[in-house]
Amino acid sequence: MSNVATRMIVGRRSKWVVVGLWLVLILGMGGLASKLSGAQKNDTKSWLPGSAESTQALDLQAAFKSPNTYEAVVVYSRAGGLSEADLRKIAADAPQFRGVGTIDGVVTGPLVSADRQAAQTIVPLDLGHNGWQKAPDLVDRIRAITAGDPGLTVHVSGPTGFAADSADAFEGLDSTLLFAALGVVIVILLLTYRSPVLWLLPVLATGGALGVAQGLIYLLTKAGLTVNGQSYGILTVLVFGAGTDYALLLIARYREELRRHHDRHEAMALALHRAGPAIVASGSTVVLGMLCLTVAEMNSTSGLGPVAALGVAVALVAGLTLLPALLVCCGRWVFWPRRPAEGSDDPTTHGVWSRVGARIAPHPRRVWIATALVLGAFSFGALDLRANGLTNEQAFRATVDSVVGEKVLAQHFPAGSGTPVVVLAKERVSSAVRSAFAATPGIVDVSAPVVRNGEAYLQGTMTAAPDSAAGFRTIDRVRAAVHRAGGDDAKVGGGTAITLDVNRATKHDTRLIIPLVLLVVFVILGVLLRAVVAPLVLIATVVLSFGTALGISALFFNHVLGFGAADTGLPLFVFVFLVALGIDYNIFLMTRVREESVKHGTRRGALTGLAATGGVITSAGLVLAGTFAVLATLPLTAFAEIGFAVALGVLLDTLVVRSVLVTSLTLDLGSVMWWPSPLWRQPAQDVDGLPSQRDGREESAVAESR
Repeated sequence: MSNVATRMIVGRRSKWVVVGLWLVLILGMGGLASKLSGAQKNDTKSWLPGSAESTQALDLQAAFKSPNTYEAVVVYSRAGGLSEADLRKIAADAPQFRGVGTIDGVVTGPLVSADRQAAQTIVPLDLGHNGWQKAPDLVDRIRAITAGDPGLTVHVSGPTGFAADSADAFEGLDSTLLFAALGVVIVILLLTYRSPVLWLLPVLATGGALGVAQGLIYLLTKAGLTVNGQSYGILTVLVFGAGTDYALLLIARYREELRRHHDRHEAMALALHRAGPAIVASGSTVVLGMLCLTVAEMNSTSGLGPVAALGVAVALVAGLTLLPALLVCCGRWVFWPRRPAEGSDDPTTHGVWSRVGARIAPHPRRVWIATALVLGAFSFGALDLRANGLTNEQAFRATVDSVVGEKVLAQHFPAGSGTPVVVLAKERVSSAVRSAFAATPGIVDVSAPVVRNGEAYLQGTMTAAPDSAAGFRTIDRVRAAVHRAGGDDAKVGGGTAITLDVNRATKHDTRLIIPLVLLVVFVILGVLLRAVVAPLVLIATVVLSFGTALGISALFFNHVLGFGAADTGLPLFVFVFLVALGIDYNIFLMTRVREESVKHGTRRGALTGLAATGGVITSAGLVLAGTFAVLATLPLTAFAEIGFAVALGVLLDTLVVRSVLVTSLTLDLGSVMWWPSPLWRQPAQDVDGLPSQRDGREESAVAESR
């Protein structure tokens, strides 16, 4: 940041203007921020891949029923068999279900199983644009109707049942994540600063940024931006994690400058001038990394991109304007009881990370090879990561009613009951399509075509479970058969087809977005460090960290936590968050290393950079890991997996990759890290970590690099 800009932010008078402007902005956006939760769209299409066949089928079936219609499958059972009284009760319940909510179609049933131990009634409910947020209330109404007979077991399953259980899992999401993330941040800041006051300023700045971001995002929803439960939840964690990281790194440099300068305004101006470019580069990396998500086929993933990017951008601006102004307004006393006095000890000359650097310096090549081998060995665990999607049972971390009902259905009815396969075709080929549909192995009970406006609508039941591999193979067979009979106009949809298309679109997005994010990160690092070798080395280390995190996570998911499988989106989300956020620490380390290398040579620069940034980067990593671990408080497996893997990856990146691997690589490669900038022409250095005597060539290189 320029000297003019920094002095405008933290000048003796302008600092109060900055605080005042932010206060007006926070108060103005506060009311809008509170409306964001209600502006979520959790209807079916907000989550689906836009170009998938199942999504096109939803559009076509709008002529027959709402695309937001979910079937509630009411399952009755009695271990000894249903009695005549049970059957009368079940039959009497069916017409009452029509008053539960908006019925889109006909209430089907009751259908009694062949063994007469179970019965089901299918209630098609239009949940509207709010999607599964309405489901819990509708399910409660169904349960109120079915109550009364203590010997008759009743479950609500099918899409509406699962929607209700998902909505219950998300209930209180905003408050749960907010207070959990806030608690983690406060505890770590207290441990880091050991000050009863200082922690409050980063929390105020980050909390204000979150409120402003939510208000801006709410305004954008009026312009067409889609926010769903996933993006809303991740926004809170991301803003608190990234915003607090930027605060930690700025405060560390400010405290360092306070030891060198009497005037706190001058100290902050220098801290912003020297740390600002690294913070801007880090924030830009995250923002651009999140924007890469907009190219995803999955609507839920592409919608997350702008939401997350805007949140981080606001946190970045607050960290570079509001926080410095607050710190300067308060003065040195805010660091009490460890006030940084002018002329006090230089923190880069002692401490844990200074000792770590001293241990690495004599044999850096041995250190980085050994570290890389260990990390690489753990990364092989990723081969055991079963990221092929979660079944309905695996999606929840506790036993829920919809899963129990699904198991009862599978015991007494075809496994796909309540989740029909939907086929839409032109009226002229409807007979041929129905014949092909009915003849497909794994399909039973195909309905007669319902025709409207030249389109025919058919339903069939699968014999396989709707979220199983056998079910997905059945969908592929149905598609092949009806496409031959009805051409490209024939579309296959329904719950199982949607899940299959989501899994395939997510894998496509992973293959597309990962290289794009790597390219963005490489360009930013290249511009920031004015080199090619260093960005390549840093990206390689972060990718290794990502592989290791996935490998260890797979071992825990399969053998410790008992998840059994992973969500298909896990590798993509973990990669984006780890690379976009984890590269922050490498940016802060290497910009400081380069700054010191200009003065003292690369080897001494590496050791000084590690000593100067080690403590604050460790604290920042703990904050980010802790805030992502908060996702594990949700009773949903997919969120728990993302939280676990990202938190683990951040800790690995902070404590091992950045501190040991990157430092040892820099010590080993020396000035080659800065190729092709003039700084790379520095001479070789001694093995004890001290720079060798400079010659005229190095002096020239240093002068050019300045």
